[in-house]
Amino acid sequence: MNIYELLEEAILTDDIALKEELTLQCLAYCTKNEVNDVDFTPRLFETPSYASKCQIVDPRELPARKDFDTNEGLATLIHAIAHIEYSAIDLALDAVYRFPEMPVAYKIDWLEVAQDEIRHYKMLRQLLDEVGYRYGDFPVHCGLFDAANHTKDSVLDRMAIVPRYYEASGLDVNPQIIKKLENKRKNPVVARLIEVLDVIYDEEIVHVHKGDKWFKYLCEKNGLDESVYFEILERYKLLGKHRPHINVNARKEAGFTCSEILQLGAKQCQ
Repeated sequence: MNIYELLEEAILTDDIALKEELTLQCLAYCTKNEVNDVDFTPRLFETPSYASKCQIVDPRELPARKDFDTNEGLATLIHAIAHIEYSAIDLALDAVYRFPEMPVAYKIDWLEVAQDEIRHYKMLRQLLDEVGYRYGDFPVHCGLFDAANHTKDSVLDRMAIVPRYYEASGLDVNPQIIKKLENKRKNPVVARLIEVLDVIYDEEIVHVHKGDKWFKYLCEKNGLDESVYFEILERYKLLGKHRPHINVNARKEAGFTCSEILQLGAKQCQ
């Protein structure tokens, strides 16, 4: 069985059921076999799999979020989160596909992450259906796809930028979104959205922790100090772009040190 052929098919397809089936096949194989195809050469994907469903625009051209009191306003929020989760599926699969030299435990970790992201996306897609919309009804940006391409040559950079920067930023934002939704909880869709966001939040901590684990593994393997994280952020022009709400507790749970959290902009960390 060539899991890389299956992973390539999973990354390219826009059929979420097929993505899920192929991810499960790869995960089942990796849990029972050692996979060391270091001679495999991954291809570069020029367009994201969601390009067939969504209009891709510059982030500055995205429409402003409307009031969550209307179905359309609520749908714009659900759609934006669903897009992040969909993008995260392909990112997790690509983390396995693109770096065949990594241990099988790494492959299992990111296939499990892909499985989680598929489940998150499906829950959000169901909520979109309930308010009368579908994934693809609103324009999207391809920032996470671009991040994958920018880090295609370095698994260390990938672990630093994707789980330890973008996903960790999600831990900062998620509670702020829930806070904005709390006074609209009487709406049953909003109540279920909060439940979904709670699930995503808990599981994203685990995902960031997996990224943290492999980032530190790679630092140790290559004789690098973990402070290289900030050098990588600076190289990708991401240093200093963090939002003001640094989620200290979640980041600590995910493996960040207080020294890192303070350097990222938190006022205190104990």
